[in-house]
This record gives sequence, structure tokens and C-alpha cells, in this order.
Amino acid sequence: MNYIYILFAFLVGIAITVQAGVNANLRQAMANPILAAAISFGSGFVVLVLLFLATGGSTPSSDTIKQVAWWKWAGGVMGAIYMITVIVSVPKIGTANLVSLSVAGQLLAAVVLDHYGLLGFSLHPANGWRLIGLVFIMAGVLLVVRN
Repeated sequence: MNYIYILFAFLVGIAITVQAGVNANLRQAMANPILAAAISFGSGFVVLVLLFLATGGSTPSSDTIKQVAWWKWAGGVMGAIYMITVIVSVPKIGTANLVSLSVAGQLLAAVVLDHYGLLGFSLHPANGWRLIGLVFIMAGVLLVVRN
């Protein structure tokens, strides 16, 4: 395994947790969860466009864009739903509960996607070790949520 990717994955986990608090505070300042999410996505969009331009990325042709399956555009919608859920939920259930439940859902979905090779992922069978890990994560979530 390439350890730099492991480190980045860990650091992104920290960033997602911090982001939940930042966006919840933005919601409070803006007094509107949808506006807060739009501002968050807007600032992220600006950063992504600047990175795209800085790296000399090229845009696909309109024909290529037209051939993209409809469901491949759903990531942004899922991101918006996630963002609004985070912004509204953190003040109600706390960051630890939100993050632990989110991670449990992510891991469960990831094991299923990997096992069946869905969405074009490589096959990684849900072997005993993975299932034991999933059980431990779910048990950990129960302990965190029980509080």
C-alpha cells in the first residue's frame, strides 16, 4: 500500500469532521441551512475551478458530455443532501454521533459496492475479516450514539 494515500485518507476524515462544525456554524450565522450549504459549495467550486485552471485541465467535448449516463451526475446532488444533513443534524445530535453514523453507513455501502463490484469498482469480496470489522464499527457506533 502507498502510505501517502493512507495518510491523506486519515487527514480527510479529520477535515470532514471539522467541516461539519464549520458548516453548522455558518448555518447559524446565515440563519438558513440551504444558504450555508450553497456558500460552502460555492467556495469549494471556486477552489476547484482555480485548481483546474492551474493544472491545465482540458474540458471534454459537448458530445462526450452528452454521452455521460444520467446517474453519473448524481454525485453533486448526493453531496448537497449530505451537506444539508450535516448542517441541520450537528446541532441536534452532535458531531461525534453524526460522524460515527456517517462512517458506519459509508463502510456498509463500501463493503457492498466492493463485494459486488458495483459502479465499476474492482471486486473485493466481503470476507470474514471485513465483516468482523464491519461488526466492530457498528458496535463502536452504538457505543458512541448511546452516549
